[in-house]
Amino acid sequence: MRANVKILCRPWILIAAAASASVLPAAADACRIFVRPNLDDVRFADVVVVGRVANYRIIRDQAFRDRMLASPKLPADMRKFYQDPRGKLLPDYARFDVRVDEVLAGRAGRTLSVTWDNSTFSEPDTMPAGPYLIALRRPGSPVPPLRGPSGTIFPAPDKHALALLQAPCSIPFLYEVASDQARAIRGLIKSRRAR
Repeated sequence: MRANVKILCRPWILIAAAASASVLPAAADACRIFVRPNLDDVRFADVVVVGRVANYRIIRDQAFRDRMLASPKLPADMRKFYQDPRGKLLPDYARFDVRVDEVLAGRAGRTLSVTWDNSTFSEPDTMPAGPYLIALRRPGSPVPPLRGPSGTIFPAPDKHALALLQAPCSIPFLYEVASDQARAIRGLIKSRRAR
């Protein structure tokens, strides 16, 4: 009887292990499936601007790394991972300023402080200046819905900075100003104003 119980429980053990592996901090890519962007999600933006990125940098969650490294039971391979200055974790995020050239929706000053918690696919190490069409939301504002099988959404890392708009498992609303997507978003904003 006992052997049967072990066999019956094994699927649950595998499911539990897979579930815990999907939520434990590791490499910063949280989505297994890419979701095509829905440009109509711009309706979730509090501010839409055309501007240039400045002072782009990655903010590492060093407190989390330190907590993990303090564990005497941390395996050597994980210790090496948490000590690697190039390693990216889900709670890491980008911070940058946007030098505003044009306000398309909402209210914005000449410079905006922005955070980007791209738990979808991790943030790039560097960001060209642009110019870009950028949609932003205030921390606590509604986010676009999850359209894929799963996604990870962390609370805003800075309650005083705007956050780059991004649906879970999709790309952010950060488009080169001359792109087809930027033109389409401008059209969506104009049509909403006309209503």
